[in-house]
Formats: sequence, structure tokens, C-alpha cells
Amino acid sequence: MTQASSSFSLQGKKGLILGIANDHSIAWGCAKMAVQQGAQVVASCLNDKARKYVEPLTQPLGIDLVNCNVETEGELQALVDHAVKTMGQIDFVIHSIAWAPMEDLHGDVVDSSREGFARAVSVSCHSFAEVAKLCAPHMPSGGSMLSMTYLGSGEAVPNYGLMGPVKAALESMVRYMAMELGPRNIRVHAVSPGPILTRAASGIAEFDKLMQTAIDKAPLQRLVTLEEIASLSAFLCTDAASGMTGQTIYVDAGVHAMD
Repeated sequence: MTQASSSFSLQGKKGLILGIANDHSIAWGCAKMAVQQGAQVVASCLNDKARKYVEPLTQPLGIDLVNCNVETEGELQALVDHAVKTMGQIDFVIHSIAWAPMEDLHGDVVDSSREGFARAVSVSCHSFAEVAKLCAPHMPSGGSMLSMTYLGSGEAVPNYGLMGPVKAALESMVRYMAMELGPRNIRVHAVSPGPILTRAASGIAEFDKLMQTAIDKAPLQRLVTLEEIASLSAFLCTDAASGMTGQTIYVDAGVHAMD
């Protein structure tokens, strides 16, 4: 492998990937792609219930799977401790966790409860900052941290509701994290996929209509695939992306460019 081609590889890198729920999860796509690129991966799922669906995916690839509910005190710390003990260091982190209480997600933003809004921000946004704080000391050569966002952060998308403001906060946090972690050579990005039918997306009302609208608007006239999202994410974790940080990067068949 030449030096140029190796910079586009994850060969020998160590990654922590949070949020696999099933074979449709963006986190699963990223984990599978990372292993194919030569990375060692520790991944998380929510609990034992999720583990029944996730372990048959991760086990054949040698991915070390750990239960982690970011709302439970100590579980995120335990996940990072396990990753460091297993791999020695961390070169990249992919955070793909989003959740809001159903009653708040399906209602108008103005009707959302204070508690529901706070939990949505805590799980979907602040947990990225928490995992960054825990992982940064174990990234001696720097590396990459990614989280997942959506177009509804910057424009009002019907039925996306509460998650719009939450993702807007996440994208802002990415910029601040990039500024703060840059001196440690840690790069931070938000990846913004087009709509894809994940377990989290299934909680959004009329999601089929959202997907059809994306197809109608997209210059490529289609939705993106899990593999396309994973490919972008993998690239951002390679040395080939070493000059990039603080961005929201779209992989949505061009929907973001259209009025």
C-alpha cells in the first residue's frame, strides 16, 4: 500500500462507535465499514434487549460490544474505560445516538415539556460532549470525533419537531468542540445524512412522506444508502481528512443545496 493510499485507510486505527440498534443503524454501517478498512472497533448498544439484535452483527466481525445507556450514571465512563483497556488508545469516535420522549417528539415544539426537551438534549447532544471529554485524554496522536445530525437543524421540517432545535444545538457544539480540541489535533464534525429508515427515524411521524419529499428535491433523485453515510464517516476518520474540522458535512443526494 502506498503512502497516499494508506492515508485513506483506517488500517491499525482504534475506534469507539456508539449507538448500534440493529442492521439499519447508521452506527452499524459505520462500524462495519471501519472494520473493513482495517480498524479495531469497540461499539455500544443501549441494553440487553438491543444486544439480542446487535451481537449477531458485531460478533462475526470481532467488534467488542458493550451495553451503554448514556442516561445511566457511570455507563459512559465504563464504556470508555473498557475501550481504552481493550485497545490501548482511541483514534476516532462516532456518536450516533438520538432520542426524545415520544409525546414530545410527536407534538409541536411549543407544547414540548421542559423535562422532555432537557432529556432529548442530554441524550442526543450533550452526550457527545461527555464522550469527547472522556476520550480526548486517550487520543495521544489526535484523531476524529463525529456525530450525526439532519437538515432539520437549519430549517423547519414538518414532523421533525423537537429534534430540529436539538440538532441545531449539536451542530453548534461541534464548532465549539472543534475550537477547543483543535490544539490536541482532534478534529470534530457533524455528518448530516438524508433521511434513512433507522430505528430512531421510525419514531418520527409520517417519515415515509419525509423520505419521498427528499427524493423529489434531491438532484440525484434518490435517497442515500447506509454504505454512503458510512463511507463519508470513514473518510473523515482517516488521515486523508487531516485538514478538516468544525464542519457539518452533508451526504443527502444534494437535498441541502435545493430551496
